[in-house]
Amino acid sequence: MVTAKLKSNKYKKNKKKQSQETPTLSLKERLAKKRKAAQARKEFTNFFITAAFGALFFGILMAFVGGIKAAVPGVLGIITIALSYKYPRQALFAFLIYLPFGGTITYYIGSSPILQLAKDSFYIPALIGLWQMCRKQRLPLIIPQAIKTPLFILLGICLLTLVFVNGSQQFNPASTGLLNNSTREIPIGMGILGLKVFLGYVPLIACAYYLIRNKRDFLFLSRLQVVLILVCCALGFIQYLLLAKGICQGTRYLEGAAQFRASIEARCYFGGSLIYSPEQGVIRLPGTFVAPWQWGWFLISSTFFAFATTFSDPSRMWRLLSLGSMAAVFINAVVSGQRIALALVPTCFVALLLLTGQIRNLKRFIPIGVGLAIILGIAMLINPAIVQERIASLNARWEASPPDQFIMQQLDDVWKNLQLLGNGLGRATNSARALGETKLVETYYPKILYEIGPLGLLGFLALVTTLTVVCFQTYRSVKNYNLRSYGAALWVFILFISYNTYYYPLDVDPVAVYYWFFAGVLLKLPEIDKQERLQEAQVKGARGKKSQRRAGFPPLLA
Repeated sequence: MVTAKLKSNKYKKNKKKQSQETPTLSLKERLAKKRKAAQARKEFTNFFITAAFGALFFGILMAFVGGIKAAVPGVLGIITIALSYKYPRQALFAFLIYLPFGGTITYYIGSSPILQLAKDSFYIPALIGLWQMCRKQRLPLIIPQAIKTPLFILLGICLLTLVFVNGSQQFNPASTGLLNNSTREIPIGMGILGLKVFLGYVPLIACAYYLIRNKRDFLFLSRLQVVLILVCCALGFIQYLLLAKGICQGTRYLEGAAQFRASIEARCYFGGSLIYSPEQGVIRLPGTFVAPWQWGWFLISSTFFAFATTFSDPSRMWRLLSLGSMAAVFINAVVSGQRIALALVPTCFVALLLLTGQIRNLKRFIPIGVGLAIILGIAMLINPAIVQERIASLNARWEASPPDQFIMQQLDDVWKNLQLLGNGLGRATNSARALGETKLVETYYPKILYEIGPLGLLGFLALVTTLTVVCFQTYRSVKNYNLRSYGAALWVFILFISYNTYYYPLDVDPVAVYYWFFAGVLLKLPEIDKQERLQEAQVKGARGKKSQRRAGFPPLLA
């Protein structure tokens, strides 16, 4: 009874405190707010109707040329581009939501390579809108300013490679000696696409910086990411169950090399190509993405975001949900068959505990650590054979091709045919293979060395090193504990991706987006911190004045 009264009194006090802190609006201000909202709705309706009519007109023309399959994506694309340009903030959130589901949506609509670029219909118009806003308000588009010099140097080297190497291959194909059917290639197109893949998402730093206006926006973004992780991991686990129960056949009944090759024909409801041949001990699931390796790197990157929210969100409910999302990442790292995820997800978790200092925060670490251990322990007890099989597969792969030897071998192969300006932008980029022959370089820094040469590699190292140092200084300047904790986790993510050379996560979704975008989020944290401290000071000042007036002090002294 006494406890219930104490809780009710505490609730009343908190409610009274919130009502005191929230300023009450006058009737005139409320009416003005309603008029503004009605005007915004009217503006949106008129713009949407105009965009829809324009899209339908072009859709009818496309239907005559390419049929209904070309018309429907065209209509949707035009409407999306128009709305993204008009409402860039909402477009960036839509971009982040679409990103992990892009593979699933692509194969439901059709398997055209153009559809795999659909996410850019959110990003590019929003970027143009942001650029115009920055011009009007005289705000910098390159954030932080410290990366401007290395970015321009790297961009200059890339343009030299595009003009002199890709241009030479385009206009003098016989001298390149790359292909016998070189006339079918479009080296300039390869270079432009390669440059877009390489540096096209750098402006996301500024997009994220201006997208996050205050703590409310920041919490919405961090919690949105947790929800996306939970939904994607749930779909990924369902995909595994459908294959394990035989509802989807996968590649298990194929013969020969087809059992070990990812196939779109083996697709199981979500995502794209997969391998499921458990009798051969080979499973590579794509989750909600186009290909299995994208799913693996989504799980790896999600470890950082789930960890950050688990330890730093002010709400206990969201900390528990984040803990659940982290457990879901661990479980999917096992069942997906992605050996790199199985190796790096727990490694990244331990590195985060050490580098962010959360292991010393016993008040939060012990409950979270015990909760995660219980969830994972139950999962391992239910399916011990799966865990043992995945660990055995990882050990076999490690023994057959140790990562350090593999990286050195790739570097040695590239070094033998080293060119000052490289062999051309896009020449080792997987997504550019439709425009010409590409070389498979499976490690990132040798891939950069192959495409743009040693000068380009040094330029890229200067860029990511500058960004890493600035992000470290930025998160260390944050005073608020929760914001600082989140910033520390993001900095570890940026540090890890900046110098990771195994595979090429910065070339593919989702890491190619997350790396630059969350660097911008981290750079915004000091400003949010200042806003919060200013609001706290104002609230304390208002309380002090009220208490002085209640004590009977004259107004001038109050």
